[in-house]
Amino acid sequence: MRNLDLPGRSVARSLNGMAATSHGLATLTALDVLRDGGNAMDAAVAACAVQGVVEPQSTGIGGDCFALYAPQRGTGGSSEIVAFNGSGRAPEAATPEWFAAQGIDKIERLTPHSVTVPGAVDAWAQLLRDHGTRSLGDMLQPAIRCARDGFVVTERVFADWEDEVEVLSHDPNTSALYLPGGKTPALGSVQRQPLLAASLELIAMEGRDAFYKGGIAADLVAHLRGLGGLHSLEDFAAAGGQYVDPISSRYKGIDIYQCPPNGQGVIALLLLNILAGFDLPSLGAMSAGRLHLEIEATRLAYRARDAHLADPAQAEVPLEQLLSADYAAELRRQIRTDRATVAPAPAPVAAHADTVYISVVDKDRNAVSFINSLFGSFGSGITGPKSGVVLHNRGMSFSVDPAHPNCIAPGKRPMHTIIPGMAVKDGRAVMPFGVMGGHYQAAGHARFITNLIDYGLDVQQSMDLARLFPHPAKDAIEVESGVPAEVLAELEAMGHRFQAAEGPIGGSQAIQIDWEAGTLAGGSDPRKDGCALGY
Repeated sequence: MRNLDLPGRSVARSLNGMAATSHGLATLTALDVLRDGGNAMDAAVAACAVQGVVEPQSTGIGGDCFALYAPQRGTGGSSEIVAFNGSGRAPEAATPEWFAAQGIDKIERLTPHSVTVPGAVDAWAQLLRDHGTRSLGDMLQPAIRCARDGFVVTERVFADWEDEVEVLSHDPNTSALYLPGGKTPALGSVQRQPLLAASLELIAMEGRDAFYKGGIAADLVAHLRGLGGLHSLEDFAAAGGQYVDPISSRYKGIDIYQCPPNGQGVIALLLLNILAGFDLPSLGAMSAGRLHLEIEATRLAYRARDAHLADPAQAEVPLEQLLSADYAAELRRQIRTDRATVAPAPAPVAAHADTVYISVVDKDRNAVSFINSLFGSFGSGITGPKSGVVLHNRGMSFSVDPAHPNCIAPGKRPMHTIIPGMAVKDGRAVMPFGVMGGHYQAAGHARFITNLIDYGLDVQQSMDLARLFPHPAKDAIEVESGVPAEVLAELEAMGHRFQAAEGPIGGSQAIQIDWEAGTLAGGSDPRKDGCALGY
């Protein structure tokens, strides 16, 4: 339990349902759905749609989606985990030969080549059809109201918005919508998005095909092609996410589930497998010894990520090896406990990201771990002129090197950073959890789980604890201001170099299910604007 004399957040606790998101309106939307009799999947989709309006830098219908779902069969709980990959694909014309012929050696963010076909709307439709109790049209209504009637710009949204003036200025359609009067909206101001409201209303009436086969697709394809993109109406019409087999690894009696590649969930599991061989509880939660091991293990795991992760449908991904105890032991042996020896990993293709993560558990204990992203803040900065849809920049994660497994190719999915998590104990789902923050997410999953299990912190404290991250694209380790100066001095003596993080590192949500007590305990990261609420 936290020290109540100090500023902080208490764990949210409830008897029936609970939602935790990074924006208060999204949490309230999810709770309204639950209280009205909807289930966890209904609530997650409704909340995510709202966030695509009120947290426009992070997510939207122009992005991608992954989900883990634990349906409860009866009253005793279940270990069944359903995984869904809602990430989009490159255009059929996107061959490495074409990029070579154009002299393009890197996919840049503010170009149409960074845009893969968005997968979010299809994912929402499939997940609601198969696991929800409400229609997509009904679950879009709160988002439509926010876009049409207006929403208030909150602190974290405002800070992120201010940082992206250059991105927002690149496309006249985007700047017209998101730089009203030529500047970012003021903190506390009311914003409306009538074009986006109309697009959401069209999807609500006509279903997911309105996005992939109707006027919205026509608007987006025409704009992308006008900018030199390779997209076609056929690419949008062929879009479709798929159910996949989840992967898992056991950490000290808890089974941690992730979506398989093309996402980096396997790297979160690899990190936990490496750290499992160290006596973390003997080291303080914010000690130099613990943070040193975390840094070194992260660098080793991310090297493996950048070398191997790709779309397994079009490249060989050594999943079994990456999850094996022998491989974790091999990497663990490269770590010295007294000094830094692991060099920073080579810089990945893309250095940045923005995302929303949502946890929901309903009164029947169906549990959803749900993540939706534009990747960069405001994605590619490209917006459909008629639809008001901001498109993500996930294609930046592709390589254009034909020898790399993650090289761009027709219909291929890029390596993805967004990863939902689910914890299972004694054959029952006990916690949907996730961490936002682009490349940080795999490291964030490992830190959150070790905070919870090795140090006995509660679900909120496990998020609150100060963070650092050896970002693969930077030589110096990013560090939050909450890491004690004396700990940094010890780490510097071991050979580490640090730089102040440009902003808070990541964000997170989680809900624990206490099956014996029949209660829920939720947390929401103070680095964002959201909260956990239950009833």
